[in-house]
Amino acid sequence: MKNHLLIFLLFMFVSPLIKGQDVIRQVSCFDSTMKSQADSVKKEMASHGFIVVREATMTMESGYEMPVIVPLTQGTWYQFVFIGDLSSKLYEVRMYDYNEKQVVYQKHYGDGMESNVISFSYIPQFTEYHIIKPLQLNKKKKKGICGYIIMFKKVK
Repeated sequence: MKNHLLIFLLFMFVSPLIKGQDVIRQVSCFDSTMKSQADSVKKEMASHGFIVVREATMTMESGYEMPVIVPLTQGTWYQFVFIGDLSSKLYEVRMYDYNEKQVVYQKHYGDGMESNVISFSYIPQFTEYHIIKPLQLNKKKKKGICGYIIMFKKVK
């Protein structure tokens, strides 16, 4: 009887801890200004021989990174573009390789139409997954901030 009571109490103590794990879920959003900017970027990149591999909008929270995992192929030239909400004051994008080594860091301060766009090239040394972590700081909105990320690949 003691063992059953002990197991029951242990289960009651541990189950809230297991259930309490927060999961980051990517939720899409829509911003007409951001969509227009993204369309302009896609047109410009296409004129330079890049194709869109992946694109997504995401609802973000001020001051919190939104991780995006992407598979990259060794030696391929990629271009990444992050477009943040125009009302944000700071934009950052970090990229990490499979070994969690930071391989890219870009930071912009918001003040004008072009300042909400971060763009960078990357040619991976290995075929592996990378993680991109965009972040925005917004004093007006804490939640529900829209972000747009586009991954391009150079075609030969």
